Amino acid sequence: MSVAIFIPARMASTRLPGKPLADIAGLPMIVQVMKRAQESGLGKVVIACDGEEIASAVRAHGGTAVVTDPNLPSGSDRIWAALQHEDWVLHSSDDPIIINLQGDLPTFDSTLLQDLVRVLRTTGADIATLITPITRQDEHENPSVVKAVVALDDSGKQGRALYFTRATAPYGQGVRYHHIGVYAYRYAALKRFVCLPPSTLEVREKLEQLRALEAGMTIAVSVADTAALGVDTPEDLARARAIIGRAAPSP
Repeated sequence: MSVAIFIPARMASTRLPGKPLADIAGLPMIVQVMKRAQESGLGKVVIACDGEEIASAVRAHGGTAVVTDPNLPSGSDRIWAALQHEDWVLHSSDDPIIINLQGDLPTFDSTLLQDLVRVLRTTGADIATLITPITRQDEHENPSVVKAVVALDDSGKQGRALYFTRATAPYGQGVRYHHIGVYAYRYAALKRFVCLPPSTLEVREKLEQLRALEAGMTIAVSVADTAALGVDTPEDLARARAIIGRAAPSP
């Protein structure tokens, strides 16, 4: 199966205006995310953005960008719109895999994308995503930390998603899992997903992936060691700058 990585990005951000172009170690954040995707070695990387400002920054660093309607409601819709410009996917007959990598994960471990593709291929699921054990006590009750209720196989490293919620779940003692919002879709599954209307539980929990579960689609999960650092605030940006600055080779 061919693989392509799409990174949706838009300029609108209430907590961190102009977030995709924020400087991290001399590069716009969206370019740092693009580099993490390229490091995976899985296939073509495309930035699906909402305007020429992001597209120009990406192209200036040798990347591929597609400008989509700024009014699209979600990252998956933006990726689907960008896919219409990619004839190699539309004409492919080998059930290509489309990865949705968020544009605010500049320190993302690229090997996790390889794990994601492997799980999608081996399980036969429609979609695959990432989870990681919750280790901080305050995150169990934090509605901003989305919990994945899952059934893992004997390896404890992969399984299937039963539900996603902002509530503290499952009940009782034991491991709870934090959902990392990175997805791998089979092409046909993404096509079906973006054509579905928002579902009841999706609207209630404000979690787009519940639309797929309510429609009977299957979501496989791969267990990661740690959660990715999402950049949503100036404090997150400072942390990302410090992490990438430490990882950069000395001149």
